[in-house]
Amino acid sequence: MRPGTPRLSGDGLTLAYDKRTIAQRLDVTIPDRSFTVVIGPNACGKSTLLRALARMLRPTAGTVLLDGRDIHAQPARRVARTLGLLPQTSIAPDGITVAELVARGRYPHQGLLRQWSRDDERIVGESMAATGVADLADRLVDELSGGQRQRVWIAMALAQQTELLLLDEPTTFLDIAHQIEVLDLCATLHEEQGRTLVAVLHDLNQAARYASHLIAMRDGQVVAAGPPREIVTADLVERVFGLPCRVIDDPETGSPLVVPAARRVPTPRP
Repeated sequence: MRPGTPRLSGDGLTLAYDKRTIAQRLDVTIPDRSFTVVIGPNACGKSTLLRALARMLRPTAGTVLLDGRDIHAQPARRVARTLGLLPQTSIAPDGITVAELVARGRYPHQGLLRQWSRDDERIVGESMAATGVADLADRLVDELSGGQRQRVWIAMALAQQTELLLLDEPTTFLDIAHQIEVLDLCATLHEEQGRTLVAVLHDLNQAARYASHLIAMRDGQVVAAGPPREIVTADLVERVFGLPCRVIDDPETGSPLVVPAARRVPTPRP
């Protein structure tokens, strides 16, 4: 791989389900060591793009490149050691404990000549500690709250020890407090461990607050990409979401904050 080439990118991607095309000639670059967030309206292709980048969906044209090579030309186990995925809907087997589920993140590192080791045990423990679920190790996953379950799934992804971590709508179905908890955890993993994170989010203000790099999509195409402070404008929000708004500085972080235009209240009749 040439110096300066990003580890993960898509070149001329056409993405489709059966005969329904979602995106055509789509180019996307994930900056190394970034917290990249993909935003856009419903059905614009966000999750489809993430599935393609994660090798879950094969493009009908174009190439997803991982470390400079076609991701589909690489062995699945090698990809799993490099790139982790937290899918939109994660279902744990009945009766599995937190520690058992997190330990499954070590499966890509197992083989005929390499079985479970003390290093695996240490990595599982460190992953649970990093996500704040170590005290839940013996609890059943299906007994946990939504926020706790999301942290456990992230711990499993961390146990894979991949430098790239993809998360498809990690805050879906969570209340606002647990959404912030999960996003704070993602930001910590990015900042303190240097991991490259790619997430699909629906909330534009959360995306602008947490991302170091934004990809804005509409109708299967990238409309804009770059740091939130550079690309989030009232014009962009109206082009992507069809929402008239003002963009101001977030009083907590200084990141762009989208304030929707107020509904016009009819003037009372005399």
